[in-house]
Amino acid sequence: MSAIEVLRTTCPRDCYDACGIEVLRRDGQIRVRGDREHPVSRGKLCRKCTAAYNGVLLDPDARLTEPLRRSGPKGAGAFTPVSWDEALGAIAERLHAVAAAQGPQAILNAHYTGTLSLLAYAFPLRFFARLGATEVDPDTVCNNAGHVALRYVYGDSVDGFDPRTARDSECILVWGANPAVSAPHQHEHWLPESGATLIVVDPIRTETARAAHIHLQPFPGTDAALAFALLHVAHRDGLVDEAYLAAHAVGWDELLPHVQAATPDWAAALTGIDVAAIERAARVYAAGPSLLWIGQGLQRQPLGGNVVRAVAALPPATGNLGRPGTGFLYLNGAASRRIDEDWLASGAGPAGDRPAPPPPVSHMDLAEVLADPARAGALVAWNINIAASNPQQAQLRTALSRDDLFTVAIDLFATDTTDLADVVLPAAGFLEFDDIVASYFHRSLSAQQRVVDPPGQALPNTEIFRRLAAAMGFDDPALREPDDVVIATLLERAGHGVDFAQLCEAGTIWPNDEPEVQFAGAAFPTASGRIELASAAAQADGLPRTPLPIVDARPAGDALRLLTPASEWTLNDSYANDIKVARQMGPPTISLHPDEAAARGLAAGALVTVTGPAGALPLTLATDDGVPRGVAYAPKGRWPKREASGANVNVLNAGEKADMGQSTAVHGTLITIAPV
Repeated sequence: MSAIEVLRTTCPRDCYDACGIEVLRRDGQIRVRGDREHPVSRGKLCRKCTAAYNGVLLDPDARLTEPLRRSGPKGAGAFTPVSWDEALGAIAERLHAVAAAQGPQAILNAHYTGTLSLLAYAFPLRFFARLGATEVDPDTVCNNAGHVALRYVYGDSVDGFDPRTARDSECILVWGANPAVSAPHQHEHWLPESGATLIVVDPIRTETARAAHIHLQPFPGTDAALAFALLHVAHRDGLVDEAYLAAHAVGWDELLPHVQAATPDWAAALTGIDVAAIERAARVYAAGPSLLWIGQGLQRQPLGGNVVRAVAALPPATGNLGRPGTGFLYLNGAASRRIDEDWLASGAGPAGDRPAPPPPVSHMDLAEVLADPARAGALVAWNINIAASNPQQAQLRTALSRDDLFTVAIDLFATDTTDLADVVLPAAGFLEFDDIVASYFHRSLSAQQRVVDPPGQALPNTEIFRRLAAAMGFDDPALREPDDVVIATLLERAGHGVDFAQLCEAGTIWPNDEPEVQFAGAAFPTASGRIELASAAAQADGLPRTPLPIVDARPAGDALRLLTPASEWTLNDSYANDIKVARQMGPPTISLHPDEAAARGLAAGALVTVTGPAGALPLTLATDDGVPRGVAYAPKGRWPKREASGANVNVLNAGEKADMGQSTAVHGTLITIAPV
């Protein structure tokens, strides 16, 4: 028996952590564990990744291993294995036919975060840019309202604080994020080890909220009222940094009347939060130095963009910006590591001569667009399982069942979406190809290296689209570049003095030895060059010049506000097909406060019918005193095909949009519950 090799790689999942991984390899067999020297994972992966990476990801019987062509009705799962040449030839023939008959804009490109390693996520976009296909805007199913809102205020949504600066912080305010589930190592290590006072704003008493020094539990949809009340207390108590605002912001004078009217008593009546808690949190945050973590979940509501604009006013108003221990974070984009993302996704420089792409489609409109033969003749879905993750689930499934809609699905597994495809292509997993990972929390850069061969004929996303480009007759050099050349070019352009071999040896590097201070030079990429608390750009888009202290109406009658955040056992819809994960998840449940359940005559363990604006779903009732009255809690992440009902919680979601960015307002969904 040969000796055990220890190889370093990185988790590329849609998670803040980007954990370092050690792969133990012997005689072609591998075992995955946390990298003991990595500052985030510290030798331990989260439970879901440990299970899936040593389970379903390595199970050849669970993986797609060869190209497939449909041989039965859509949705029946009947396919015939074909060669790569036959599969790609069939795809090329149909895409050319659709482009000739309807124009390339009738070919839709749907993708998202099945993997977030840089090449696997972005390189295929070169193909779709060359084709002229219509992109289904990936962020509309997740976080686009927040991106739009922050661009109005700061001109940028992906330049966040450096988490290492927490060593200089006295307060960390986590608003609308659930680190215990979505950033487990930040919950376990970064937050408690900072020594800062932890304030959590979340309607649910999550594990992170339980660990907080202050937990503010607003009723969903009232966050803007709370943000204005915090600003009110800071202004009333002389904690507003007038000098910083005068030097670096515009619009405080327009915002101030709203701030002065937003008293803690007013906000308490709307949010349900005690006045004393509002005042204490405001003073602790304003005193600083303070960090603000703006979570993705915060803006998934009808007024989500307005909420983010209101919350984003806190750092400049209190002077918690531009110095150590201060700043805000929504995401840290790869550009903070000097990664040339535009070149990676296009093969051209920022001034490239690419034609303007067709207007994107929102995921909130995807079911409607796919149902219309005039708008959609073909769909390529990769890095995403839209039949599980999208709203209007029943309507979307009907649209995907159109015989005249040619659908290509690229995945590791036979998902709900591949079952509805005409051609299925097998993708390689992250352990099976080289790539780079740029955490969207820490400002680190990491290697993802190939440690095992893909099963059967599976290929990385990059190679699949290189071959498809060749089958289409596209001879652009950018579409043929091999992975090693793309990786070398990215690292050379980044200028960190490491090649890919050195990055693999290190596992993870921090391009800067010391924490970076966000907006240290007070240069903001807005039209004015300042923080725009009042935004002419927002006004031009038909929105108010400033954020407003407005809230959603409370549910009427027997309706409940449904929250469907991430599950502790899945990453979006990944891992739901792992046996160990499925066992831990148990049956799908919906949780109410015990008093809410009792008032409705419902008992824990009962089977209930949950009805939303787009459909109905049977779920098992659970009770949880961490859920407020008037709210229901049902985590996302299940595959419809694995559920007895044939649906998951997205069957309830009608695809209502937030106020900005054509983005999801899923956390504004109203439901009713009745006994079966």
